[in-house]
Parts: sequence; C-alpha cells; structure tokens
Amino acid sequence: MPARTREVAPGPGPRQVRTEAGELLEVPKDWTLLPPGDAALTRRVKKAGPTWTVKQRRGRKSFSLGIWAPAKHIAALRSELELERAKPEYARKLEAGRQRRAVAQADYADEFELEIVSFLNFAPRHAALAKRLAAAICAHAVPVGSGTVARTKRIPIERRAEAATIAWLRHQTTGYDSLTIPRVKGMRREVRRLLAQRSRELLERYRRGQVVDAGTCPLERGLAAVAAESEDDDLL
Repeated sequence: MPARTREVAPGPGPRQVRTEAGELLEVPKDWTLLPPGDAALTRRVKKAGPTWTVKQRRGRKSFSLGIWAPAKHIAALRSELELERAKPEYARKLEAGRQRRAVAQADYADEFELEIVSFLNFAPRHAALAKRLAAAICAHAVPVGSGTVARTKRIPIERRAEAATIAWLRHQTTGYDSLTIPRVKGMRREVRRLLAQRSRELLERYRRGQVVDAGTCPLERGLAAVAAESEDDDLL
C-alpha cells in the first residue's frame, strides 16, 4: 500500500491516516512528515514518489498538513535543494522571477480596476467617485493571497470585477458583517442574494446620475470606513 501515492486525511494517531474510503492506514516506519511551507521541496518530493498528502477539510476549504514520504527521499532532496540555493545564479533567478511576478501583478491590478469602473458605469457627475471606488475595491481584492474572487481564473475578468464589487458593497454598505444568520441550509446564500440585489439598486442611482448628498452617500461612508481602517493599521 505505501507504494501508492494518495491523498489522505489525518487519522486518530500521530502516524495514522484515513483514505477517502475511510480506511485507516499506518504510516510506514521509514517515512517522515514534510510540513507545508517549502513549495519547491514539496514538488520534488512528490515527483520522486510515493507520497501521502495529508489534507484536512474545514467547512468548504481544504488545508494541507504536509506530506508523508520516505525519510531518505526528503533528506536527499533537501540537501540537493540547499546546494542549489547556495549558488549565486539561484538568487539571480529568484529575483528575476519576483520582478516578473511584480510586473504581472501590477498589470493585472490596472486591468482589474478598469473592469470595475466599466461595471460601475456611473454617470459623468459620479465619474470621480467611480474611480475612487474602483481603486478601493481593487486594493482589497487583487493582492496575492487575498482569497477573493479576483484571484480566480475560472471566470472571465468582467465577472470577477462584478463579483468583487458586490462583495465589497455587501461588507461596506450593508449590515451583513453584524447580522446573525440562522444556521439553516441555504439561508446565508439567500441573505447574500437579497443584499446583492440591494447593492445593484444602489448602483443604479449613480448610473442614472441621480444627485446624492456626499454626507449621506453610502459609497462615501464605505470609502471613509476603509480609509479609517487603513490609518489604524498604519499606527499598529
């Protein structure tokens, strides 16, 4: 059984795992657990095989707890990687990769912000507000590791921009974050649907060019709240 690479869940014991079928397996004695954190080493160990990838589900998300693999494989590949990382060309390659990713990230942020402005489609009198709003939504949604819909590639960018905008409005212009939602299947989804409809109706006021008092404007209040949070973070 250990010769087979598989994905498993944590077992009741420190060296026990469960298969997808619920079978309890003992980890081979000559195997050790490689914790998550070093992606390059993990890739090499998986490629060398066999491995058992330990994942734990929390709600709808799955988190890696590391991989079990032959101890001699992990030790040899770790030493090999350390030698490579000690070479000057490795550092240069790493820096070049960082620069490429930074440029790609900046380009994506610019593109995403423009898509948000396009989705908002505010009347000329609210054009400046649309740009400020798009910048705030983009700053929240685009960063790597944000876990927002903006980071997915499964849907077109225009739909990502729309979803990110509706999500931002839900948190910044409604009482969603303080709501107590009954733990009934489908209830949270329904609440989100209703709030999304309310947010779309709000946006229509600005698309039609309706005059909105800055002192009572929900979008202005949301932007002010975000700015205040940012200032608080800077003071910490």
